[in-house]
Amino acid sequence: MAFLKTIGRDAALEGFGVHSGKPARVVIRASDAGEIAFVRPDLGGAQGRLAEAGFEARNSTALLWPLFRVSTVEHLLAALSAAGIGSAVLSLEADEIPILDGSAAPFVRALGEAGTRDLAAPVRRLRVVRPFAVSEGDASIVVEPPAGAGDALDLIYTIDYPHPAIGRLTRALRLAPADFAREIAPARTFGFLADVEELHRRGLALGASRENTVVLDDAGVVGGPLRFPDEFVRHKLLDLTGDLALLGRPLAARVTAFKAGHRLHLEAVKFLRAHPDFAESY
Repeated sequence: MAFLKTIGRDAALEGFGVHSGKPARVVIRASDAGEIAFVRPDLGGAQGRLAEAGFEARNSTALLWPLFRVSTVEHLLAALSAAGIGSAVLSLEADEIPILDGSAAPFVRALGEAGTRDLAAPVRRLRVVRPFAVSEGDASIVVEPPAGAGDALDLIYTIDYPHPAIGRLTRALRLAPADFAREIAPARTFGFLADVEELHRRGLALGASRENTVVLDDAGVVGGPLRFPDEFVRHKLLDLTGDLALLGRPLAARVTAFKAGHRLHLEAVKFLRAHPDFAESY
């Protein structure tokens, strides 16, 4: 029997919000409550449980509660999910998780250094039993039962950008701590110089820089080599892992994404939340 895990000791990370441009700090603390929760000491200790959060996509994933919101949660939630940590309190004093280097690698390192400990409660999983799909234009996500009776979460992602440095890329991942840490976590977020003015007009990407974003102009990557030849699609797998963590428990399924993004990821999560007959708890 697998048991719920929490972090072994506190882990603190700080930097700036990629969208707000403001200082941001998060402390990951151990919890015996059996769930992920956020707390704002600067707002009188206001708390928000992941299971009760609303969410929205606005060039990242944001969680919403009546008293506060938290933006850009996907990289941290992906690292927690891949590490098997299903119980923790995330303490912060800003509206955004720090972007750090634009990847999940700093979170993975911090969690690895802090270690984990088992709780008394068993892990409760969610297995997809009936296939479904969500789509928008030519973008789609198809969610199917896992192969056999196992607990695997298999992700397959295809992107297709009309850009000489990207083009059409496909990569698959079976979510496991070592593979995620090595193959997916270091992949950084990316953006296009041509979009900067419009993003700033909308109050987004105010903290983006070449230190935390793979920047592309019309010809190619600006400033510095890629960490992987297909870093762009690997980062999409990272985002999808974090967004699926909004379900609040490990998912057993095969998820195939085509030209998707945060908004469509969240539509798949909303579908599973609204249609419990498409999955079983075990």
